[in-house]
Amino acid sequence: MDIKIETDDSQNHDEQKLPLLRNTEVPEAERNLIQKAISQTFQSTAHLANLLPTGTVLAFQLLSPIFTNIGNCDPVSKFLTAALVAICGGSCFLLCFTDSFRDNKGNICYGFATFRGLWVIDGSITLPPQLAAKYRLRFIDFMHAVMSILVFAAIALFDQNVVNCFFPEPSNETQEILTALPVGIGVFCSMLFVVFPTQRHGIGFPLSTN
Repeated sequence: MDIKIETDDSQNHDEQKLPLLRNTEVPEAERNLIQKAISQTFQSTAHLANLLPTGTVLAFQLLSPIFTNIGNCDPVSKFLTAALVAICGGSCFLLCFTDSFRDNKGNICYGFATFRGLWVIDGSITLPPQLAAKYRLRFIDFMHAVMSILVFAAIALFDQNVVNCFFPEPSNETQEILTALPVGIGVFCSMLFVVFPTQRHGIGFPLSTN
């Protein structure tokens, strides 16, 4: 019995050394530089989506395959897809001017930033002038709104259904632009968002613990 127990313990110890989720029978995929760049491009989509209102991005990702007919667009599908992109882009632009705060009871109130302060959407509370002045529109808000449209345009270009809808048979030059442009927009806007971060917590954005 003692020998059997030591054997089982040694087997369990050896099994713990084996790496998890590893299949030695499947060879590692070999990719060239273009394939690696494309793979990295698709992985960056999730990071870009974090810079936009989650509800807008989710609605676009859900409706895009339906409106584009999975990339096989007729004139009606192309019009609906263009309308979807325009509405979602406008939503990203407008929601950058929203902000939120907590009242005395801890309830979250949303409003639109104006040049005078914050206009509460439901009108349930009116902020004092000194407190409302902290929520006034600033130049950086317009900068973030423009960058949000650019980031959403990059995400739309990552969507193959949208690309196939508007560019069913792209030339080599167009294909290069469609591949490089979203990456350039994503890197440029991501750097600007890091250098000039937003202090707002509007509709569709993460809330502050304070």
